[in-house]
Amino acid sequence: MTATIHALGARAAPAEKPRVMTPRMVAAGALGNLLEWYDFAAYGFLASIFAKNFFPAASPFIGLISAFGIFAASFLMRPLGAVVFGHIGDRYGRRLALYVSAGMMTVSTVVIGLLPTYATIGALAPVLLLVLRLLQGVSIGGEYTTAAIFLGENTHPKRRGFITAFAGMGATGGTLLGSAAASLTASLLTTDQLVEWGWRLPFLAGVFLGGFTLFLRGSVGDEAAPAAHAEAPLVEAFREDWRNILRSIALNAMLGAGFYLIFVYLTTYMHQVDGMPERQALQVNTASMVALLVFVFIFSTLTDKVGRKVVVVSGLVGLLLFSWPLFRLLSSGDPLWVLVGQMGFAVLIAAYAGPMPVVLVEMFRHKTRCSALSVSYNIAMGLAGGTAPMVAVYLVNRTQDDMAPAFYLMVLAAISLVAALTMEDRTGRSLN
Repeated sequence: MTATIHALGARAAPAEKPRVMTPRMVAAGALGNLLEWYDFAAYGFLASIFAKNFFPAASPFIGLISAFGIFAASFLMRPLGAVVFGHIGDRYGRRLALYVSAGMMTVSTVVIGLLPTYATIGALAPVLLLVLRLLQGVSIGGEYTTAAIFLGENTHPKRRGFITAFAGMGATGGTLLGSAAASLTASLLTTDQLVEWGWRLPFLAGVFLGGFTLFLRGSVGDEAAPAAHAEAPLVEAFREDWRNILRSIALNAMLGAGFYLIFVYLTTYMHQVDGMPERQALQVNTASMVALLVFVFIFSTLTDKVGRKVVVVSGLVGLLLFSWPLFRLLSSGDPLWVLVGQMGFAVLIAAYAGPMPVVLVEMFRHKTRCSALSVSYNIAMGLAGGTAPMVAVYLVNRTQDDMAPAFYLMVLAAISLVAALTMEDRTGRSLN
């Protein structure tokens, strides 16, 4: 088995210099993120439909909490996936880790689209849904970080912000695609059709994106030889780089909560708080995601010119200062002001999240980069990201204050800002 893994993952070239980054390599790195976040986003946007199909006996509130609870549970598996795929990436090569994670996500996404509902098999339906979401959580645990590492390690230092932006764009594009797919499905079908069978379509369509991703990742060629390890890479990472691991967790707290609260939970918020139809809420969210996609690329590329730290700190200061007024717009009930509020969040989150892949790649040493980056990033995503929609639903219902999620964001922005101010800016330096 070990020999097989080495054969797949370590078809290695000894060169240390960055390879010429081809469009195929960029696509191979970015499309896996597109696939993984497509599914995660589609589930979040259709959470109310899953609540009706898999938790029909519960009250609307309990059903929604249960659906978002499964969303959160999949995130809590991400640290396990980070350990598994971080180990594979550091010991056997980045390429193998990327290939296996994409395969797992493709299979589980398609199976979700085929799942029988509660009406067909009773309590077994939510159990099977939970199992599949947990498998997806393991899969996604190493995807985003390993893709960013793959792209960052294979390009020139002066273009690293530009190239690693495609990892963030893949994740953002996947969320956008999930939003667009949910919006299109909701627009073309009646509510009854959407609840009965239409929710399956976005998940079944994942087979095409997954198959193409696997094809690309199987044909990107050789990579630099993995470093030799006398012990588990994760153990070595915690022993020698624990300060940066803690800093990465703090940096990503706001990233996880902000992204999933603003671009996943807000479709539910706009429907329940503002009274907007689900179709209109999804359309507003999709438009905001387009803006996010553009600004992620702009801000990440900008860091190659002005440095990573100044852009990241600016985005966090903006989130700390403007989360409350932007949420006031989001709770206004006026579709135009709701769109303006979410667009404001799109710009601020892009300024912070856009440079984050290259910041994290440059933060850690090559020998244990996959393990250190994957574990720290996914601990933050599990604690703050996956729980954000559920926490937001709870805070609004517990406090009876529609502005409660804004204060939650401000606290996390302050935590991440402290980490950003203490990090070393390594713009343009060698990764070796």
